[in-house]
Amino acid sequence: MSNFIELGKKIYDLNNPREAHRFAVFVARCCLHPQRMSRLEKFFGQSELLRQIAAGYPFVYEQATRAFFYHKSTFEERARLIEEHMQFLTTRFNADFLLTLYGDKKIELWRMALDETLGEMNLVLCAEPGQRKEGLAALMFDLPGEVPVYQILFWIARHADGWAMFIGAMQGPNVEDARELIKKITKRCHAYRTKNLILYAAQSFARALGLSKIFAVTNEGYYANNHLRRDRKLKTSFSDFWAEAGGTPTDDARFYELPLSETRKTVEEIPSHKRAQYRRRFALLDDLDASTAQTLRGFERANCDF
Repeated sequence: MSNFIELGKKIYDLNNPREAHRFAVFVARCCLHPQRMSRLEKFFGQSELLRQIAAGYPFVYEQATRAFFYHKSTFEERARLIEEHMQFLTTRFNADFLLTLYGDKKIELWRMALDETLGEMNLVLCAEPGQRKEGLAALMFDLPGEVPVYQILFWIARHADGWAMFIGAMQGPNVEDARELIKKITKRCHAYRTKNLILYAAQSFARALGLSKIFAVTNEGYYANNHLRRDRKLKTSFSDFWAEAGGTPTDDARFYELPLSETRKTVEEIPSHKRAQYRRRFALLDDLDASTAQTLRGFERANCDF
């Protein structure tokens, strides 16, 4: 029990009454699952790199104890997906990558110029404490001053055919004049919607990692109900967007399977007056692909098994 108490002290601010309550609940839940928590501790204790990851991002222990990631996830499922996510990343990437990502820093994958007012928009990979309810990492577009625009939260885990990305949520901007901001970005992206661009970034990231599938949490699978209004109507529909993006239902109603690549229109399918716009859009997306792949290659371990 003392180990669980020490773990909790690393996660929660005991001077904050709400955090102190969460600390007590955390310790109680650890005591209800002592063997599985001990196995999770043992997993992060098996190498110096994993110990450093858990020291920089102790929420890996909290995430197993709380009803995170997707609706009706079990303690065992959460602990296992945490281990698999870290197994994949530590096998694929070097210590610099992992200790940057889980040291509350951002890894820039791509950037694009917007205008003189907005400056540049960056695509970054990060793992911030506030994102831990829906994933173990996030792909985020942000503006100067670290203003978030759109983000996709995810984890990587095994499935029947290999390794897959699991998208826990997609979130849009929570800033003043968000609609106007998105209009400006969409225009700069040659009429390509920003939420489609962040999904494209996730697909590009998954392809660069050699993942074989992408799954996304549906309305039925979202871990909480904060996507619902008080009258129980949807604020936003994950399922509708996944279907619009080419996703298909799976046997588990909590998940859609998404395509690894977006289908591009051929020249013949594009009206002649829009072909120049599409060429510029495709060039922008190709640049995102190339930059993401190049950045990730720079962090790969030698003799990677994946």
